[in-house]
Amino acid sequence: MKIKYTLLKQDKNSNARYGTLKTNYGTYETPMFMPVGTLANVKTLTTDELKDMNSAVILANTYHLWLRPSEEVIAHAGGLHAFMNYDGPILTDSGGFQVFSLAKNKKKDIVEEGVHFKSHLDGRKLLLTPELSIQIQNKLDSDIAMSFDECPPASADYTYMENSVKRTLRWAKRGKDAHQNERQSLFGIVQGGVFEDLRRYSALETVKLDFDGYSIGGVANDGESKEDMYHAIDYSIPYLPKDKPRYLMGVGEPVDILEGIERGIDMFDCVLPTRIARHGNAFTKNGRMNLKNLKFKEDFTPIEEDCDCYTCKHYTKAYIRHLVVSGETLGGRLLSIHNIRFLIRLTEEAREAIKKDNFVNFKEKFIEQYTK
Repeated sequence: MKIKYTLLKQDKNSNARYGTLKTNYGTYETPMFMPVGTLANVKTLTTDELKDMNSAVILANTYHLWLRPSEEVIAHAGGLHAFMNYDGPILTDSGGFQVFSLAKNKKKDIVEEGVHFKSHLDGRKLLLTPELSIQIQNKLDSDIAMSFDECPPASADYTYMENSVKRTLRWAKRGKDAHQNERQSLFGIVQGGVFEDLRRYSALETVKLDFDGYSIGGVANDGESKEDMYHAIDYSIPYLPKDKPRYLMGVGEPVDILEGIERGIDMFDCVLPTRIARHGNAFTKNGRMNLKNLKFKEDFTPIEEDCDCYTCKHYTKAYIRHLVVSGETLGGRLLSIHNIRFLIRLTEEAREAIKKDNFVNFKEKFIEQYTK
């Protein structure tokens, strides 16, 4: 079935929304943070561990799975859920972000048909089109597929961005026409960079195509300021329907999640919690903690006393530090568990604050403590 979003409550003092997302694998509350499993695996973690963290939707990457092991292999396995043993909803991105980063000569490689690029695995010349991206995602059988869009750099000028937005709209229409999986929902993507009129135009025209949900893209590019990100959301949100889910792509900093929720975003994803974990860092309510620091060598307390994650219930900072500085994989695993649960728990607390019309106060208190 297609997903169904239900808006249950809007905070009286902001655009923050509490709702539910009905999927093929159950109904889940929003706002939500979605862990990223690029290669059909959230790095070092099992699907049972993800479920224990109260994960809902998780992500997989169309480009990477197309190249290895291939959408055909995954289809023969029974689809992505069976292949990776996850009985929860899965979202696949379009592969666009990856192929645009691999396209070396933007003027020659980005054409109306799609994007020419070389495989990062073996250097093969490849072409990914809107139709092929959707066909791959249909075979992966995710619950939510993403439209194939152009991902222009944050520094792009107005003329380039205007042409890019129009191309993304043409590609969105082609992808929607190619979509054949009736179990799978399809999201459209709003682009437009930092330009208010282009964001408005992109949102209005994308909504006309009547997707099952809408994403705000181009907000997690290198070189983009936080204020530009927030403006991009502000420029897009007013034109998106209230009865469809809103997804902010690639954003996972705690402060940015709360800023997005306040503006009306329902869904977030990012590789950040596992990436910083592999470098020995943990999210805490007092900001990031670097477990490599010598001061934690004999600190026999958990990362956070009030955290309900498996890591904080069973291990100390001293032990995790020992693992990290010794190069033991378990250190990154334990920090990944904590960091993902931290962001999921943050959205859980945000939902409770929205129900009480207290979200703005909750956000301000969290940011004050997190950034002091």
